Amino acid sequence: MIVIMSPQATESDIEQVQQLLADRGYGVHLSRGVERTIIGAIGALDEEKALVAEQLDVLPAVERVVAILKPYKLVSREARAERSAVPVGNVEVGVQKLAVMAGPCSVESEQQLMECAEGVKEGGAAILRGGAFKPRTSPYDFQGLGEEGLRLLVAARERTGLPIVTEVRDVRQVPLVNEHADLLQIGARNMHNSDLLKEVGGCDKPVLLKRGFAATIEEWLKAAEYIAAAGNLNIILCERGIRTFDTTLRYTFDLSAIPVAQAETHLPVIADPSHASGQSEYVAPLAMGAVAAGADGLMIEVHPQPERALSDGPQSLTPTAFAKLMQQLRSVAAAVGRSM
Repeated sequence: MIVIMSPQATESDIEQVQQLLADRGYGVHLSRGVERTIIGAIGALDEEKALVAEQLDVLPAVERVVAILKPYKLVSREARAERSAVPVGNVEVGVQKLAVMAGPCSVESEQQLMECAEGVKEGGAAILRGGAFKPRTSPYDFQGLGEEGLRLLVAARERTGLPIVTEVRDVRQVPLVNEHADLLQIGARNMHNSDLLKEVGGCDKPVLLKRGFAATIEEWLKAAEYIAAAGNLNIILCERGIRTFDTTLRYTFDLSAIPVAQAETHLPVIADPSHASGQSEYVAPLAMGAVAAGADGLMIEVHPQPERALSDGPQSLTPTAFAKLMQQLRSVAAAVGRSM
C-alpha cells in the first residue's frame, strides 16, 4: 500500500502519516519526488488495507491511497507510474541517453585495466566495469585481485573520469566495495542471496541487480524488492541470459524480459549481451537487439587482449571492436528515439 501526499503536504503532515503507519506495525519507506512525496506501507495485510485507506484519506494532506496487488510493492509501476532514473557518479541510467558500461571481466593488472579503461572511454562508454572479486564455477579458476583490484579501479576512475561498477559477492565485502565503487553489482549467482540483497539495500550507493540464470522475471523483481525494502530504491535491473534446453550459446538471451520488466517496474533495465552469448561474435547483434527492445543501457566485456584474459576471454571484445559496436548502436538508438 502506498500513500501519495498532496503537493502542499508539509514535513509535519508527512511525519504524521509515517507515525500512523508505524503505530500499526508497518514498515515505512519514504520516496520524495519532484512534486510529491510517496510513503510506502510495508507489511499491510490485505484485510486491513481498506480500513487503513479510509482513515488516511480523511487527512487533508493525503491525495490518495493506493493498494498495490503486486508481490513486489516498492519497485512496481503501481507504486510509481513514471520511470525512475538512477544516478551513478556523474551518469544517469534510465534517461533518454543510453548508458553503456564496459570493461574487463576481471581486473588482472594495472596495465591491463588502464589500457582497457582508456579504450572504452575513447569508444564511448559512460561507466567502467571490472571485477575485483570474481565468483567462479571452479575453485581453481582466477578469483580476482580483491582489495588490490578495487584500488586499481579507483585509480582508473581518477585517470578517466568514468564511474566504476564492480561486483560484491558477500555481506562481509559490502562496506569495502561500497567505499570504493560508484555502483554495486549483485551477480546472477547471488540474485537469491537475500542477506546480501538486504545488506546492499542499506548502502548509499546504487545497485545493479543481474537476473539469475534460472530465475523468472517475478523472482527477479522480488529480489529487487528486498533491496528496496531495506531502503535503497536506486536499483538497475540487468538481463544477462537464462539457462534453457538450448546449449548453442552460453545462455539464452531473453529479449522479452526487457519490455516486460519495464512494464512491471519503474526501474531502469539494461542488458548484458556478453554473458548471454559467451562468444564475442554474437555480442554485437544481441546488443543491437537489446537497444531496439528498449534497454536503458548495456554492459559489455572488453579486454585489450582477449586471448590472454584470465576470465571470459571468448566473450570479450577488443577496444577496437567495442568502438565499432558503439558506432553501430548509434543508428539503432536513434531509430527508437534514444541517443548514445
